[in-house]
Amino acid sequence: MVTYLVRRSLLMIPTLLGITLMVFMLLALAPGGIGASMQAAGGQGNTTGIAQQQAYLEDRYGLSDPVIVQYAKWLSSISPIKFGTRDLRMQSGERVSVPRPIPAPSLPQVFPPPAMPSVVFTPSTDESQIAEFKALQRDAEGTRRTYVGSVRLFRDALADVARAVGAPLVGRLDGKGGAKANEFADVLTVLDAAQAQAAQDAVVGTSASSNIDATHKPDASAATVRVAQLAQARAKLFDAAKSMDTKWALAEETRQRATIAFMAGPYPKSGFPVIPNLVSLDTSDFGVAFSKNRPVWDLIIEALPVTLLINLIAFPISYLIAVPTGVIASVRRGSWFDLLTGVLYLSLYSIPTVLAGVFAIGFLANNQYLGLFPVSGLHDTTADTMAFLPSTNAAGVYKCGWLLDVMWHIALPVLCLTYGSFAILSKQTRASMLDNLSADYVRTAKAKGVARNDVVVRHVFRNSLLPLITMFVGIFPAMLGGSVVVERIFSVPGMGSLVLDAISNNDRDLILADVLMIAAVNVFALLLADILYAVADPRVSYE
Repeated sequence: MVTYLVRRSLLMIPTLLGITLMVFMLLALAPGGIGASMQAAGGQGNTTGIAQQQAYLEDRYGLSDPVIVQYAKWLSSISPIKFGTRDLRMQSGERVSVPRPIPAPSLPQVFPPPAMPSVVFTPSTDESQIAEFKALQRDAEGTRRTYVGSVRLFRDALADVARAVGAPLVGRLDGKGGAKANEFADVLTVLDAAQAQAAQDAVVGTSASSNIDATHKPDASAATVRVAQLAQARAKLFDAAKSMDTKWALAEETRQRATIAFMAGPYPKSGFPVIPNLVSLDTSDFGVAFSKNRPVWDLIIEALPVTLLINLIAFPISYLIAVPTGVIASVRRGSWFDLLTGVLYLSLYSIPTVLAGVFAIGFLANNQYLGLFPVSGLHDTTADTMAFLPSTNAAGVYKCGWLLDVMWHIALPVLCLTYGSFAILSKQTRASMLDNLSADYVRTAKAKGVARNDVVVRHVFRNSLLPLITMFVGIFPAMLGGSVVVERIFSVPGMGSLVLDAISNNDRDLILADVLMIAAVNVFALLLADILYAVADPRVSYE
């Protein structure tokens, strides 16, 4: 059994890698890329700000690298084996990494950047060290963001030059009309030639003594307009290059200051060194969700207990109601109980979860009708002042307490998660029980005078557990998936709401962390089912 468990555990690793790789590829191919919702929300109002934000995300996630390289970087961040300089760990548990290198300015052979800044800086060593480091960290990230935005504006200026010149530069633009700087090394040479040709056409077109035939004579007004367009594109390109170089120098200077302050160690080092300054062991880093500007793990830690609370209450309720009714229906086959439970459970199964949630809010929670339950949330607004258990104050007024308040708020979400599984579990239990009730060993037990209840419970029911265990593998992960809809309907701040927000914002780190956790739940459910097989049936052996 131990050998089997070890082998299955090792096989989980490539399974999870395959799932995350597939999702990663889908995210990489998604229209608009990471942060597409920001561009859609921004419309045409602030195109420069959106472009800078998109450029910052491209820099942050390395979107210019091949997809497989991006995936390898994500794997290295979640891996417990770390390479290079160890991170620092704040008192809150948040990880602080060494400032990343600043990418070099585009087209340095055409627009030489300024010399590399050489910073001499001595960080504080007193109680102001942490505050100074935080300020330097903010400055380094802010100037880097500004510089990356200026690089995007420089590439836009290159694209404008290409469109103004026409052939041959316009053919170098990508499918979205953007310019890759490494393909424009001769941009000034081509631009100079285009400007000279446009100026010559303007002179020839306006010359009264020209001997050129009128059909081949350049249009003077068009040539003059082209001269102005090329001059404007040239000025914009040089201004963008100057701004990019200036912001690069400032970003590099602030990065060096932040790096020196980082090396001074304002916080303790994170993890355990294996090879100093080369290899270390540390906890997985799931990154920072750009849509919420918070570490992904902190968001999961807040949302996961809520989802587990709802599902760990709903899951036993489903089994405790459906399985006994399935057993009774099999023993009393054809009775009114069998027919009633069958019709009732199939009717409930046919109701979509979304419709059930809307009806629950509209009739059970709406004060115009029954008003028995709260509409949304997990707690009352005064939950922080409540005692944990029900109590009576000095005036004799009954207080429900924090625990009952939570149960009251999650009653409708739990109801929407459980009713759909009644039909599946009950019918499966009934069918399995009926199959075993007609087996030879049951007739033998009855012939020996074994009590009817012992035959049903100790023999038939136990042999009917294997199909129920198989159902467990699908029902528990399905409940986690169904809670996505239920949590959104009832405004429950769980994993479901977190997943939907991540998908709507195309927040890659948050989506991948959610997918990894859901996939881990599924593979562990399969492993648990194998263990339960061996517990329920002694004939099952994995040796």
